[in-house]
Amino acid sequence: MRGMDYRGSGVDIGEGQRAVDLMKDAVRRTFNPRVLSDLGQFGGLFSAVFTDMEEPVLAASTDGVGTKLKVASMTGRYGTVGQDLVNHCVNDILVQGAVPLFFMDYIACGKLSAVTVAEIVTGLAAACEQNGCSLLGGETAEMPGFYSPGDYDVAGTIVGVVERSRIIDGSAIVPGDAIIGLPSSGLHTNGYSLARNVLFQTSGMSPDEVHPLLEGETLGDALLRIHRSYLAPLKPLLAEGLIKGLAHITGGGIRGNLSRILPPGCGALIDCGWEVPGIFRLIQELGNVDRREMREAFNMGAGMLIVVDSGDSENVGRQLASGGEKPFRAGIVTSGHGVLFTDGPD
Repeated sequence: MRGMDYRGSGVDIGEGQRAVDLMKDAVRRTFNPRVLSDLGQFGGLFSAVFTDMEEPVLAASTDGVGTKLKVASMTGRYGTVGQDLVNHCVNDILVQGAVPLFFMDYIACGKLSAVTVAEIVTGLAAACEQNGCSLLGGETAEMPGFYSPGDYDVAGTIVGVVERSRIIDGSAIVPGDAIIGLPSSGLHTNGYSLARNVLFQTSGMSPDEVHPLLEGETLGDALLRIHRSYLAPLKPLLAEGLIKGLAHITGGGIRGNLSRILPPGCGALIDCGWEVPGIFRLIQELGNVDRREMREAFNMGAGMLIVVDSGDSENVGRQLASGGEKPFRAGIVTSGHGVLFTDGPD
């Protein structure tokens, strides 16, 4: 009887090494002089010397891509989900005023494909380069029997830094402050379980299908649009100290995320005048989804909300527009509590 081995149990160590060989150049391109380690070491080393800061504070966040990975699997396109993950995490520490230093990833699967893993990690590396941070390390776990063949899960942790005196926590927000919105690029990384249920299971659409509300895009393209990073347009405003609060609109929508930064005694009235992108209108129409449910599951086209002094709002809007952004009036901070919408209760 032939002896059992690891490969026969479903784990291919050679394929894992092939994945490393395919991704290593992309990962090394994210390295900078602060990185003191190389691929293949047990841990990543990063210099913690901040000579240009008086009291540096580290900021960290962990997240995943969620069931957007199912859409990637349906289309066979994994290049965007790595970028989604990095950008999501960048935004989550950006709202506290922090800029990213390094990122670490974790990829789990049932049957490892070196090409697929390399595609995911290349996306991670591309986003790290764009955001000025290093992809310091990661882990790929092949787990047959736990994940089915073709299933992938991707998660990651980001570490950034902010000067203690520059931390943004919403405590400076007062009634009368203006709320400015920046557009999302689509669903970002939230609400995909509902979106897939409506679009694929209930309505029977395919990823290659085009609908008039998608303005020429295929459904797959619309759903795989990269979760954008807001670091570049907001970094100059952070340097000028113009931002009182930031809300990254993820799961829970505007109400759930804006409420997290409003201090006691403050609420918000959201002006619903911006144009909601077609992908959201398509989901609502085909699934007959209640408006409140839509607002809790999706960003509805507003990916980041910026709270500024009312006297600074025009200046902030001009600066964002000059950088190619399309900012819009999203509302105002009010006395009291809770987040309300100008188009009535929901």
